Amino acid sequence: MRTPLQGGLPPIDAVVGAVVEVACDESGFSGTNLLHSASPVITHASVDLDVDEAVGLITELRSGFRFSPHELKSGQFLRGPGAVEARKWFLRALEGRASVQLVDKEFFLVTRIVDLLLTEPSYAAGTRLTQDQRPAALALYRAGRSAGSDWAVFLAAFVDLVRTRRRHPDHRTVPRFVAARDALLGSGLGTPADGVLTALTQARVRAVVTRLDNDDRSIPPPLEPMLPALAETVLSWSGGQRQVLVTHDEQSALTADRLTRLQRALADHGGPPAAGADPAGALPAGVSPLAGLVMVDSRDDPRVQVADLLAGVARRSPGMIDDSLLQPLLSPTSLRDPDGWPRPETAGEQT
Repeated sequence: MRTPLQGGLPPIDAVVGAVVEVACDESGFSGTNLLHSASPVITHASVDLDVDEAVGLITELRSGFRFSPHELKSGQFLRGPGAVEARKWFLRALEGRASVQLVDKEFFLVTRIVDLLLTEPSYAAGTRLTQDQRPAALALYRAGRSAGSDWAVFLAAFVDLVRTRRRHPDHRTVPRFVAARDALLGSGLGTPADGVLTALTQARVRAVVTRLDNDDRSIPPPLEPMLPALAETVLSWSGGQRQVLVTHDEQSALTADRLTRLQRALADHGGPPAAGADPAGALPAGVSPLAGLVMVDSRDDPRVQVADLLAGVARRSPGMIDDSLLQPLLSPTSLRDPDGWPRPETAGEQT
């Protein structure tokens, strides 16, 4: 027997104006294991296909390219007979109907350091709504990666600092993080990275950790990249003009409480209208672009199966940023260094 689906945020009120329904899934999610995972990036894919369109696409893949009648997975898809042609056909069929948010896990951690420890923590953190913090995160990320073992120790100390699933507060985590910061400062990263590190005072750090230890739920879970990925997906499809109803494969990170807080944060901050959009068609003030999120089992929804396949294909493509077929589907607001390159995936990993 299947266990009951958990989480989600079914829409309670009628949507306001235009609405688009998208189906989503991810690939590469590893929970809070952000530094030791074989998958250094997460891809969160969304499609606006209806059920019949998704069924037709999957049917064509199975009949035209002789794939298994069972649920398609990207590992089979990319290694099976005719994989090259199938991939081309699949990505072309989705152009204009799909989007992929790419999250580099290491860069996500750096944005969390800045957004949590240098500003007031918010559920809008790590999205385009906090772009004013991105230069500091980029400066620290780019300089830190050249610092060798001191950088790795610093990131590991941050993960240990904010990991919330500990039975009792560990008062050693703050001194360890500050010591790791000092060692990184001593490596001579230069400005502006040293300025960011200097601003991470022990008092600031301890104040945030105390709130986490006291289960302050106004702070977003520090090690959950699914939340900014989902927020960006919603903002992208909304364009400031319409609400977005999300159908999502079951995902433990997307609890009802977190989704409610994210929904409010998006309503409070709003979002920039799409380029060329009519200002008269913008969502009213205080209306969240996130209308709701419904959890499903991917085996029961062909739209989610297509999103799952797209997420896996994108994550497993080593040259995804310059891939002429994938590039039109990749969101320009993906959480990565825009001038960098995602670290390569481990060959043969299963989605």
